[in-house]
Amino acid sequence: MKYKEALAWLYSLQRFGIKLGLENIRRLIAELEVDLGNARVVHVAGTNGKGSVCAIIDSICRAAKYRTGLFTSPHLVTFRERIRVNGKMISEDEVASSLTSIRELVRDWEPHPTFFEIATALALKYFTEQKIDIVVLETGLGGRLDATNAAQSNVSVLTPIAFDHEEWLGDSIAKIASEKAGIIKRQTPVVSAPQLSEAEKVIRARVTECQAPIELVDQRYTRSPIGLRGDFQKLNAAIAVAAVRAAKIDISESAIARGLATVEWPARFQRWAKRTIIDGAHNPAAAKTLVETWREIFGDERATLILAILSDKDLRRICEALIPISDFFLLPKIRTERAVNPVALQKVIANLGSKSETTASFADAFGRARSRPAPILITGSLHFAGEALAHLRGEPAAFEECAQ
Repeated sequence: MKYKEALAWLYSLQRFGIKLGLENIRRLIAELEVDLGNARVVHVAGTNGKGSVCAIIDSICRAAKYRTGLFTSPHLVTFRERIRVNGKMISEDEVASSLTSIRELVRDWEPHPTFFEIATALALKYFTEQKIDIVVLETGLGGRLDATNAAQSNVSVLTPIAFDHEEWLGDSIAKIASEKAGIIKRQTPVVSAPQLSEAEKVIRARVTECQAPIELVDQRYTRSPIGLRGDFQKLNAAIAVAAVRAAKIDISESAIARGLATVEWPARFQRWAKRTIIDGAHNPAAAKTLVETWREIFGDERATLILAILSDKDLRRICEALIPISDFFLLPKIRTERAVNPVALQKVIANLGSKSETTASFADAFGRARSRPAPILITGSLHFAGEALAHLRGEPAAFEECAQ
Protein backbone atom coordinates (compact mmCIF):
# COMPACT_ATOMS: atom_id res chain seq x y z
CA MET A 1 0.00 0.00 0.00
CA LYS A 2 1.01 3.60 -0.56
CA TYR A 3 0.75 6.07 2.33
CA LYS A 4 -2.77 7.36 1.65
CA GLU A 5 -4.09 3.88 0.97
CA ALA A 6 -2.46 2.57 4.16
CA LEU A 7 -3.98 5.36 6.24
CA ALA A 8 -7.38 4.83 4.65
CA TRP A 9 -7.22 1.19 5.78
CA LEU A 10 -6.12 2.17 9.28
CA TYR A 11 -8.90 4.75 9.67
CA SER A 12 -11.41 2.20 8.40
CA LEU A 13 -10.69 0.20 11.55
CA GLN A 14 -12.48 2.88 13.58
CA ARG A 15 -15.64 0.96 12.67
CA PHE A 16 -14.52 -1.55 15.30
CA GLY A 17 -14.78 1.24 17.87
CA ILE A 18 -12.86 1.27 21.13
CA LYS A 19 -12.17 -2.13 22.66
CA LEU A 20 -10.25 -1.92 25.90
CA GLY A 21 -8.09 -4.97 26.58
CA LEU A 22 -4.55 -6.26 26.17
CA GLU A 23 -5.00 -9.58 24.37
CA ASN A 24 -4.70 -8.24 20.81
CA ILE A 25 -1.82 -5.87 21.49
CA ARG A 26 0.15 -8.60 23.27
CA ARG A 27 -0.38 -10.91 20.31
CA LEU A 28 0.67 -8.13 17.90
CA ILE A 29 3.81 -7.37 19.90
CA ALA A 30 4.76 -11.05 19.94
CA GLU A 31 4.16 -11.66 16.23
CA LEU A 32 5.89 -8.43 15.18
CA GLU A 33 8.86 -9.42 17.38
CA VAL A 34 8.84 -6.15 19.26
CA ASP A 35 11.92 -5.95 21.48
CA LEU A 36 12.86 -2.62 23.04
CA GLY A 37 16.05 -4.15 24.40
CA ASN A 38 17.60 -2.08 27.18
CA ALA A 39 15.58 1.04 26.42
CA ARG A 40 14.17 2.86 29.43
CA VAL A 41 10.38 3.13 29.11
CA VAL A 42 8.42 6.03 30.61
CA HIS A 43 4.65 5.44 30.66
CA VAL A 44 2.33 8.43 31.21
CA ALA A 45 -1.39 8.42 32.05
CA GLY A 46 -3.76 11.05 33.43
CA THR A 47 -6.57 13.30 32.26
CA ASN A 48 -4.82 16.59 31.49
CA GLY A 49 -1.18 17.45 30.84
CA LYS A 50 0.06 14.00 29.88
CA GLY A 51 0.97 15.05 26.33
CA SER A 52 2.94 18.04 27.62
CA VAL A 53 4.75 15.87 30.17
CA CYS A 54 5.66 13.37 27.42
CA ALA A 55 6.94 16.16 25.16
CA ILE A 56 9.04 17.63 27.98
CA ILE A 57 10.57 14.24 28.87
CA ASP A 58 11.39 13.63 25.21
CA SER A 59 12.97 17.09 24.82
CA ILE A 60 15.08 16.73 27.97
CA CYS A 61 16.36 13.30 26.93
CA ARG A 62 17.18 14.49 23.40
CA ALA A 63 19.10 17.41 24.91
CA ALA A 64 21.16 14.82 26.79
CA LYS A 65 21.90 13.07 23.45
CA TYR A 66 19.75 10.01 24.08
CA ARG A 67 17.97 8.50 21.08
CA THR A 68 14.28 8.86 21.90
CA GLY A 69 11.03 7.35 20.71
CA LEU A 70 7.83 9.29 21.46
CA PHE A 71 4.31 7.89 21.02
CA THR A 72 1.39 10.25 21.69
CA SER A 73 -2.24 10.72 20.74
CA PRO A 74 -4.30 12.15 19.27
CA HIS A 75 -2.55 13.85 16.37
CA LEU A 76 -3.45 17.35 15.24
CA VAL A 77 -2.72 17.59 11.50
CA THR A 78 -1.01 14.36 10.40
CA PHE A 79 -1.04 10.80 11.76
CA ARG A 80 2.76 10.84 11.61
CA GLU A 81 2.85 13.22 14.61
CA ARG A 82 1.98 10.26 16.86
CA ILE A 83 5.29 8.46 16.28
CA ARG A 84 8.60 10.32 16.51
CA VAL A 85 12.25 9.36 16.77
CA ASN A 86 14.61 12.06 18.02
CA GLY A 87 11.83 14.58 17.47
CA LYS A 88 11.36 13.62 13.81
CA MET A 89 8.04 12.20 12.65
CA ILE A 90 7.93 8.72 11.17
CA SER A 91 8.10 8.91 7.36
CA GLU A 92 5.19 8.23 5.03
CA ASP A 93 7.12 5.30 3.53
CA GLU A 94 7.68 3.74 6.97
CA VAL A 95 3.99 4.06 7.82
CA ALA A 96 2.94 2.56 4.48
CA SER A 97 5.39 -0.34 4.66
CA SER A 98 4.60 -1.27 8.25
CA LEU A 99 0.82 -1.01 7.85
CA THR A 100 1.00 -3.18 4.72
CA SER A 101 2.73 -5.91 6.75
CA ILE A 102 0.37 -5.53 9.70
CA ARG A 103 -2.73 -5.64 7.49
CA GLU A 104 -1.61 -8.97 6.06
CA LEU A 105 -0.78 -10.28 9.54
CA VAL A 106 -4.16 -9.47 11.10
CA ARG A 107 -6.37 -10.11 8.07
CA ASP A 108 -8.20 -13.05 9.66
CA TRP A 109 -7.91 -12.19 13.35
CA GLU A 110 -11.00 -12.43 15.53
CA PRO A 111 -11.51 -10.07 17.20
CA HIS A 112 -9.84 -7.73 14.70
CA PRO A 113 -7.36 -5.24 16.23
CA THR A 114 -8.61 -1.67 16.58
CA PHE A 115 -7.16 1.56 15.17
CA PHE A 116 -5.32 2.34 18.41
CA GLU A 117 -3.99 -1.18 18.92
CA ILE A 118 -2.43 -1.16 15.47
CA ALA A 119 -1.08 2.38 15.89
CA THR A 120 0.55 1.29 19.16
CA ALA A 121 2.03 -1.84 17.58
CA LEU A 122 3.32 0.23 14.65
CA ALA A 123 5.07 2.60 17.06
CA LEU A 124 6.66 -0.15 19.15
CA LYS A 125 7.83 -2.03 16.05
CA TYR A 126 9.35 1.18 14.67
CA PHE A 127 11.11 1.91 17.96
CA THR A 128 12.50 -1.65 17.93
CA GLU A 129 13.95 -1.10 14.46
CA GLN A 130 15.35 2.33 15.36
CA LYS A 131 17.34 1.08 18.41
CA ILE A 132 15.88 3.60 20.86
CA ASP A 133 17.45 4.51 24.21
CA ILE A 134 14.39 6.12 25.80
CA VAL A 135 10.77 5.31 24.93
CA VAL A 136 8.02 7.70 26.08
CA LEU A 137 4.47 6.32 25.83
CA GLU A 138 1.28 8.31 26.36
CA THR A 139 -1.84 6.30 27.09
CA GLY A 140 -4.70 6.72 24.66
CA LEU A 141 -7.64 6.07 26.99
CA GLY A 142 -7.49 5.15 30.66
CA GLY A 143 -4.47 3.01 31.42
CA ARG A 144 -5.25 -0.43 32.85
CA LEU A 145 -6.59 -1.81 29.56
CA ASP A 146 -4.94 0.72 27.24
CA ALA A 147 -2.80 -0.84 24.48
CA THR A 148 0.30 1.03 25.70
CA ASN A 149 0.07 -0.89 28.98
CA ALA A 150 1.40 -4.00 27.26
CA ALA A 151 4.90 -2.51 27.41
CA GLN A 152 6.92 -3.00 30.58
CA SER A 153 7.81 0.43 31.95
CA ASN A 154 10.62 1.71 34.15
CA VAL A 155 8.44 4.43 35.66
CA SER A 156 4.68 5.05 35.74
CA VAL A 157 3.66 8.71 35.61
CA LEU A 158 0.24 10.08 36.57
CA THR A 159 -0.76 13.63 35.63
CA PRO A 160 -3.86 15.24 37.25
CA ILE A 161 -6.95 13.04 37.06
CA ALA A 162 -10.34 14.63 36.39
CA PHE A 163 -13.63 13.84 34.68
CA ASP A 164 -13.36 12.82 31.01
CA HIS A 165 -14.38 9.77 28.94
CA GLU A 166 -16.81 8.77 31.68
CA GLU A 167 -18.62 6.36 29.35
CA TRP A 168 -15.45 4.24 29.22
CA LEU A 169 -13.70 4.93 32.52
CA GLY A 170 -16.52 5.37 35.01
CA ASP A 171 -18.76 8.06 36.49
CA SER A 172 -16.65 8.98 39.52
CA ILE A 173 -13.13 10.24 40.13
CA ALA A 174 -12.38 7.03 42.05
CA LYS A 175 -13.42 4.82 39.12
CA ILE A 176 -11.47 6.93 36.61
CA ALA A 177 -8.41 6.91 38.89
CA SER A 178 -8.63 3.13 39.18
CA GLU A 179 -8.34 2.81 35.40
CA LYS A 180 -5.51 5.36 35.16
CA ALA A 181 -3.62 3.77 38.08
CA GLY A 182 -3.70 0.47 36.19
CA ILE A 183 -0.40 1.48 34.55
CA ILE A 184 1.32 1.03 37.92
CA LYS A 185 3.34 -2.18 37.85
CA ARG A 186 4.93 -4.29 40.53
CA GLN A 187 7.94 -2.67 42.22
CA THR A 188 8.10 -0.02 39.47
CA PRO A 189 8.52 3.63 40.59
CA VAL A 190 5.53 5.95 40.37
CA VAL A 191 5.62 9.72 39.90
CA SER A 192 2.33 11.55 40.41
CA ALA A 193 1.01 15.08 40.19
CA PRO A 194 -1.10 16.34 43.12
CA GLN A 195 -4.47 14.58 42.88
CA LEU A 196 -8.00 15.03 44.17
CA SER A 197 -8.39 13.13 47.45
CA GLU A 198 -10.55 10.41 45.84
CA ALA A 199 -7.90 9.80 43.18
CA GLU A 200 -4.98 9.89 45.58
CA LYS A 201 -6.63 7.27 47.79
CA VAL A 202 -6.98 4.90 44.82
CA ILE A 203 -3.42 5.52 43.65
CA ARG A 204 -1.95 4.88 47.09
CA ALA A 205 -3.90 1.63 47.38
CA ARG A 206 -2.56 0.49 44.01
CA VAL A 207 0.99 1.48 44.97
CA THR A 208 0.73 -0.54 48.18
CA GLU A 209 -0.64 -3.55 46.30
CA CYS A 210 2.23 -3.38 43.78
CA GLN A 211 4.93 -2.56 46.37
CA ALA A 212 5.88 0.38 44.19
CA PRO A 213 7.69 3.48 45.50
CA ILE A 214 5.82 6.73 44.84
CA GLU A 215 6.89 10.36 44.57
CA LEU A 216 4.17 13.01 44.75
CA VAL A 217 5.38 16.12 42.91
CA ASP A 218 3.75 19.28 44.25
CA GLN A 219 6.45 21.94 43.67
CA ARG A 220 6.74 23.72 40.33
CA TYR A 221 10.03 23.71 38.42
CA THR A 222 11.54 27.20 38.57
CA ARG A 223 15.27 26.70 37.96
CA SER A 224 15.20 27.60 34.27
CA PRO A 225 12.79 28.88 31.58
CA ILE A 226 10.29 26.56 29.87
CA GLY A 227 9.40 26.83 26.20
CA LEU A 228 5.69 26.19 26.91
CA ARG A 229 3.46 29.01 28.15
CA GLY A 230 1.49 28.96 31.37
CA ASP A 231 2.38 28.57 35.02
CA PHE A 232 0.86 25.07 34.99
CA GLN A 233 3.66 23.95 32.65
CA LYS A 234 6.10 24.49 35.52
CA LEU A 235 4.37 21.65 37.37
CA ASN A 236 4.45 19.50 34.22
CA ALA A 237 8.17 20.23 33.97
CA ALA A 238 8.73 19.17 37.58
CA ILE A 239 6.80 15.93 36.96
CA ALA A 240 8.85 15.26 33.82
CA VAL A 241 12.18 15.82 35.60
CA ALA A 242 11.10 13.58 38.51
CA ALA A 243 10.06 10.87 36.02
CA VAL A 244 13.44 10.96 34.28
CA ARG A 245 15.21 10.63 37.63
CA ALA A 246 12.89 7.81 38.80
CA ALA A 247 13.57 5.88 35.58
CA LYS A 248 17.28 6.10 36.41
CA ILE A 249 18.09 8.02 33.25
CA ASP A 250 21.42 9.79 33.75
CA ILE A 251 20.90 13.44 32.89
CA SER A 252 22.61 16.71 33.78
CA GLU A 253 21.07 19.97 34.96
CA SER A 254 22.36 21.67 31.82
CA ALA A 255 20.58 19.10 29.61
CA ILE A 256 17.39 19.62 31.59
CA ALA A 257 17.67 23.38 31.06
CA ARG A 258 18.28 22.96 27.31
CA GLY A 259 15.42 20.51 26.94
CA LEU A 260 12.98 22.73 28.82
CA ALA A 261 13.96 25.82 26.85
CA THR A 262 13.47 24.13 23.47
CA VAL A 263 10.39 21.96 24.07
CA GLU A 264 7.52 22.42 21.62
CA TRP A 265 3.99 21.07 21.95
CA PRO A 266 1.40 22.61 19.59
CA ALA A 267 -2.13 23.59 20.61
CA ARG A 268 -1.22 23.98 24.28
CA PHE A 269 -1.67 27.72 24.71
CA GLN A 270 0.16 28.06 21.41
CA ARG A 271 0.65 31.65 20.29
CA TRP A 272 -0.06 31.59 16.57
CA ALA A 273 0.16 35.37 16.28
CA LYS A 274 0.67 38.11 18.83
CA ARG A 275 -3.03 38.14 19.71
CA THR A 276 -4.15 34.69 18.56
CA ILE A 277 -3.97 31.65 20.87
CA ILE A 278 -4.76 28.00 20.04
CA ASP A 279 -5.46 25.59 22.88
CA GLY A 280 -6.91 22.07 22.80
CA ALA A 281 -8.74 22.27 26.16
CA HIS A 282 -11.51 19.68 25.89
CA ASN A 283 -12.88 19.12 29.38
CA PRO A 284 -13.86 21.37 32.31
CA ALA A 285 -10.57 20.98 34.20
CA ALA A 286 -8.53 21.86 31.11
CA ALA A 287 -10.82 24.83 30.40
CA LYS A 288 -10.24 26.18 33.91
CA THR A 289 -6.47 25.89 33.46
CA LEU A 290 -6.78 27.64 30.10
CA VAL A 291 -8.62 30.53 31.76
CA GLU A 292 -5.90 30.85 34.41
CA THR A 293 -3.21 30.94 31.73
CA TRP A 294 -5.16 33.48 29.66
CA ARG A 295 -5.26 35.81 32.66
CA GLU A 296 -1.52 35.33 33.24
CA ILE A 297 -0.82 36.50 29.69
CA PHE A 298 -3.68 38.91 28.89
CA GLY A 299 -4.80 40.10 32.32
CA ASP A 300 -8.42 41.29 32.32
CA GLU A 301 -8.63 41.54 28.53
CA ARG A 302 -11.40 39.35 27.17
CA ALA A 303 -11.23 37.16 24.05
CA THR A 304 -13.22 36.68 20.92
CA LEU A 305 -13.58 32.96 21.47
CA ILE A 306 -13.84 30.54 18.52
CA LEU A 307 -15.27 27.40 20.07
CA ALA A 308 -16.03 23.86 18.86
CA ILE A 309 -16.58 20.94 21.24
CA LEU A 310 -17.10 17.22 20.66
CA SER A 311 -20.60 16.00 21.49
CA ASP A 312 -19.54 13.53 24.21
CA LYS A 313 -18.06 16.29 26.38
CA ASP A 314 -19.55 18.27 29.28
CA LEU A 315 -20.66 21.25 27.20
CA ARG A 316 -22.18 23.32 29.98
CA ARG A 317 -19.25 23.10 32.38
CA ILE A 318 -16.70 23.82 29.63
CA CYS A 319 -18.66 26.91 28.58
CA GLU A 320 -19.13 28.00 32.20
CA ALA A 321 -15.36 27.91 32.67
CA LEU A 322 -14.69 29.95 29.51
CA ILE A 323 -17.38 32.65 29.83
CA PRO A 324 -15.40 34.84 32.29
CA ILE A 325 -12.74 35.53 29.64
CA SER A 326 -15.08 35.70 26.65
CA ASP A 327 -16.00 38.92 24.88
CA PHE A 328 -18.03 37.01 22.26
CA PHE A 329 -18.35 33.41 21.03
CA LEU A 330 -18.06 32.35 17.39
CA LEU A 331 -19.25 28.78 16.81
CA PRO A 332 -18.06 27.24 13.52
CA LYS A 333 -19.28 24.04 11.95
CA ILE A 334 -16.20 21.81 11.86
CA ARG A 335 -15.41 18.77 9.76
CA THR A 336 -16.15 15.90 12.09
CA GLU A 337 -19.42 14.15 12.85
CA ARG A 338 -18.31 13.94 16.48
CA ALA A 339 -18.66 17.70 17.01
CA VAL A 340 -21.75 19.11 18.71
CA ASN A 341 -23.95 21.09 16.33
CA PRO A 342 -23.13 24.82 16.61
CA VAL A 343 -26.84 25.65 17.09
CA ALA A 344 -27.03 23.29 20.08
CA LEU A 345 -23.86 24.82 21.51
CA GLN A 346 -25.34 28.29 20.97
CA LYS A 347 -28.33 27.32 23.14
CA VAL A 348 -26.00 26.23 25.96
CA ILE A 349 -24.16 29.56 25.81
CA ALA A 350 -27.43 31.53 25.67
CA ASN A 351 -28.71 29.70 28.76
CA LEU A 352 -25.54 30.85 30.53
CA GLY A 353 -26.31 34.45 29.60
CA SER A 354 -23.71 35.02 26.89
CA LYS A 355 -23.91 35.95 23.22
CA SER A 356 -22.68 33.89 20.30
CA GLU A 357 -22.92 33.54 16.56
CA THR A 358 -22.74 30.38 14.41
CA THR A 359 -20.58 30.25 11.29
CA ALA A 360 -20.28 27.90 8.32
CA SER A 361 -16.60 27.07 8.87
CA PHE A 362 -13.47 27.84 10.84
CA ALA A 363 -12.27 30.07 8.01
CA ASP A 364 -15.44 32.15 8.29
CA ALA A 365 -15.19 32.35 12.08
CA PHE A 366 -11.54 33.36 11.98
CA GLY A 367 -12.24 36.07 9.42
CA ARG A 368 -14.98 37.52 11.63
CA ALA A 369 -12.80 37.27 14.75
CA ARG A 370 -10.02 39.21 13.06
CA SER A 371 -12.41 42.08 12.37
CA ARG A 372 -13.00 42.49 16.10
CA PRO A 373 -10.59 44.37 18.41
CA ALA A 374 -10.28 41.62 21.06
CA PRO A 375 -7.54 38.96 21.03
CA ILE A 376 -8.61 35.60 19.60
CA LEU A 377 -8.80 32.29 21.47
CA ILE A 378 -9.38 29.10 19.44
CA THR A 379 -10.35 26.16 21.67
CA GLY A 380 -12.76 23.34 22.58
CA SER A 381 -11.02 20.18 21.39
CA LEU A 382 -7.70 18.92 20.06
CA HIS A 383 -9.49 17.80 16.89
CA PHE A 384 -10.67 21.38 16.32
CA ALA A 385 -7.22 22.77 17.19
CA GLY A 386 -5.78 20.50 14.51
CA GLU A 387 -8.32 21.68 11.92
CA ALA A 388 -7.52 25.30 12.81
CA LEU A 389 -3.76 24.74 12.60
CA ALA A 390 -4.08 23.02 9.22
CA HIS A 391 -6.08 25.97 7.87
CA LEU A 392 -3.67 28.55 9.26
CA ARG A 393 -0.66 26.66 7.89
CA GLY A 394 -2.31 26.08 4.52
CA GLU A 395 -1.97 22.29 4.92
CA PRO A 396 -4.47 19.42 4.47
CA ALA A 397 -6.33 18.68 7.70
CA ALA A 398 -6.06 15.26 9.35
CA PHE A 399 -9.33 14.04 7.85
CA GLU A 400 -8.06 14.91 4.35
CA GLU A 401 -4.74 13.10 4.76
CA CYS A 402 -5.99 9.72 3.57
CA ALA A 403 -8.41 11.01 0.94
CA GLN A 404 -7.90 9.19 -2.32
